[in-house]
This record gives sequence, structure tokens and C-alpha cells, in this order.
Amino acid sequence: MQFRFYSIILFSVFLINCRPTKVPVIPPYIPPVIVPVTNDVDFWLTHETSAIKFEKQNTLLGFSDVINGNTNIDVNDTQTYQTIDGFGYTLTGGSAQVINQLTAAKKQELLQELFSTNGNAIGISYLRLSIGASDLNAAPFSYDDMPTGQTDINLTNFNLANDAINLIPLLKEILLINPNIKIMATPWSAPTWMKTNNSFVGGSLQPIYYNVYAQYFVKYIQKMKLEGINIDAICPQNEPLHDGNNPSMLMQATEQANFIANNLGPAFAAASITTKIVAYDHNCDKPEYPIAVLSNATANNYTDGAAFHLYNGDVSALSTVHNAFPSKNIYFTEQYTSNSGNFTGDLKWHLKNVIIGSMRNWSKNALEWNLANDASFGPHTLGGCTTCKGAITIESNSFYTKNVAYYIIAHASKFVPQGSVRIASNIVGNLQNVAFKTPSGKKVLLVENDGNTTETFNIKYNAKWVSTSLSAGAVGTYIWN
Repeated sequence: MQFRFYSIILFSVFLINCRPTKVPVIPPYIPPVIVPVTNDVDFWLTHETSAIKFEKQNTLLGFSDVINGNTNIDVNDTQTYQTIDGFGYTLTGGSAQVINQLTAAKKQELLQELFSTNGNAIGISYLRLSIGASDLNAAPFSYDDMPTGQTDINLTNFNLANDAINLIPLLKEILLINPNIKIMATPWSAPTWMKTNNSFVGGSLQPIYYNVYAQYFVKYIQKMKLEGINIDAICPQNEPLHDGNNPSMLMQATEQANFIANNLGPAFAAASITTKIVAYDHNCDKPEYPIAVLSNATANNYTDGAAFHLYNGDVSALSTVHNAFPSKNIYFTEQYTSNSGNFTGDLKWHLKNVIIGSMRNWSKNALEWNLANDASFGPHTLGGCTTCKGAITIESNSFYTKNVAYYIIAHASKFVPQGSVRIASNIVGNLQNVAFKTPSGKKVLLVENDGNTTETFNIKYNAKWVSTSLSAGAVGTYIWN
């Protein structure tokens, strides 16, 4: 019995082990669907340490409808503001002098890089000139200098001889590269024989010469046109409340209003000159000055708008004047970088204020100060600026270097051509920004991280997002269709 019992158990075990095994069904291999990542947004970066200077990044930035927790910069191209005239510098007489010292090949290389719109060129679209000398000429002069005690009320001796040496020939080379560049011109001083102190430094325009000085502007515009140079706009006086520069001239708001209303405006009209007259051209701490000029009804009829610098005051002064006279145009025409400044600080401050700040406060242009000088920050007049650093330093006749002002302007000028329109974008936290729509329909967003840490954020457009980041103090320009 015991044997039979064990036999049954063994047979049962045998049957169990011999049951057919259920083989698991392995589904066929289906490779994962790989959604191709496309680059929708081009991204140009300048790093705050200058380790990266205005370089296109290889990062793929694609718009998505997947929501994330990042801060959004909302760009809305259905809400529009001012039309943009351009970005650039003042082409001082000193700039022209040092650039012309380059070899022909090196000069052409530099001019193409600055003014062309091809390749890696930055497409400068706006220049400011001095009518006569600025303090960044080697010496002061006007276009009608007379011996002490003599006058020339018929402007018989008016001539552009000093500018014919360097400035006008260089301008002609620039116009061959960009014939559409806009040019604004501004005097630092009237001829000394027209002034109360018979000096290039300080003094005021004598009222008996208001009509003569108006004709001085007419002759300048006409003679420049004969050279093939169209002056789009003029200001009656650079920094009219600063009379300590060499050259300089004091011109109070009431004086400027009267000069425009009774002399300059009528002289332009009589000569069929369409060059715009722009008031003020000084700091943001005195918006009452251009408001006073524009409040003169007759001057208002002849005046296109007001121009500003930002050595004092706040850039919001541009909006103060815009809000008082919304039909008038606003311009930002000068801000310098110092030889004692540093790349990080200058990049942050100028992008925030000169580029983004001026644009968000209705300016049609944004200009840094001097285009170029030599390694000793010259030439300049006796008493002129000894610390002004150009966008370009001409080191020798075959070598030049780019300074921070080059990159400040490049982030806008390369991507925002004339005729672009500012569109809506919101400031969020430390992310200072401004947006544009170009004539070809591209959207451009310029962002400066004004904080102390890296910021990751979204660019939101048409209900889609693209995520990106900027380190503290860095600047990025983003471009998409």
C-alpha cells in the first residue's frame, strides 16, 4: 500500500510537470515616435562677462503648446506703437579722422561690418553728425569763421572745407553701402561772431543774428545735399543747457522756441527744405524744456518732436513729453561709455536704458555717442571729452577693436531695420525687454536680465511658448517668423 501511495504521488508530479507551458505573447516591436525638434527662434547672445560677444547660439528653440511653470514674456503684435527710424552712433569728425587712417582694405572691412546688412554685419541705420565741430574734433570750428571783430551776415564765406577732409568722403563711402541711412545733424556752437561772448565755449546766440543763423542751417543742408548727403533732421543746439564744453552754446527754451518759430521754421519753408526740426537734444531731467518749445503754437507747427540724452534724469521723461504732445516724435540721440567703465555694467545699463528704455518710451531711434576714436580716446578739443570711449578703437592703420557700445547697438540694429514697429511685450521681474515687428513680418524680442541670478522664462506668442534662459546681466535677441 505504501508503494502504491508513493507511486501515485510520483505519477501526479510527473503529470504536473508535463503540462503544456503557457508561452507569453510578446507584442511586435514598435519603435517610439520621434517628433523632430525644429528651430523656430534664432537666438543671439552677449554674455555679461564678455565670454560670448554677440554670437548666434546653436540651441534649438521650438514653440510648443505644452504649458510649463516658467514666467512668460507675452509678445502681442496686434498692439503697435512707434515706427523705428534706426540705431547707431554719432559720426564725429574725430571718428572720421581715425577711421580714415586705416588702410583702404581694412577701412572697407570695418565699414562693411558696421553698415552692411549682409552676413555678420550689424546694419547701422542711423547716424548723427555735428554741424561744425563737436568736442570730439581735433579743434573747434564753424562753417563761417571770421577774424576777430569781423562778421559775415550774408554768409559769403560759408564753406564745408573742414568736413571735406575726412567726414564727407567717409560719409560717401558709407552711403555706397547703405544709401538709406538716416542722418541727424546738430551744432555744438554757432560761429563765434554771432555769439554774446565771441567764443566757442559758452555764450548765447545774439538775437540780431537769429535770421543769419537760420540761413546758416539752410546753407548747410543745401551744400550737404550737393555732396549727395541728405540730412533727415536737425536740432538747433546740442545740449543747450550745457555751456562749459568746447564748443558749446547756451540756448534757453524760450530762445529756442522763438528761433524756431520766427526764424528757422520760416527759413526752411521759404527754401522748401523738408528736413525735420527737433527740439532740445539734452538730458531727461528737464522735460519742461521741450514742452515749453512745443507749447509755443508757432514753433510747434515747425517742430517734429524732441530729442534726449540720459546723463541726468530718468528715461521715462520721453513718455512725459510724448503724453503731452502725442502727435510729436521722440528721439534718443546720445549716451557715452567711459574709458573707466566695465563691460558688464555698461552692457546692462545701456541695454536697459538706451535701447529698451528709450524704445519703451516712444523713441524712434537709439544712438550711442562716438563711433570711433584712437587708443588715447582722441582726437578731442582742448576741454572736450577725454574719457569718451568709441564703439570702435582704431589701434593702428591695420587693426581695430570693438568695444561695449558696438555690442549694445548691434543687438538692435542687426535685427530691427528702418520701418519696423514696436509691438507689445510685458516686463516681468528682472527681464527688461522690448519687441518689434519688422517690415518683412519677423518678430524680434530683445531681453536683458537685470537681476543677479540666471532667469529661465518663456517667450509666449500666439498661445504657444518657447523656453529659454539668460544668466544675470546677459542680453539676448530672439527672432522668429
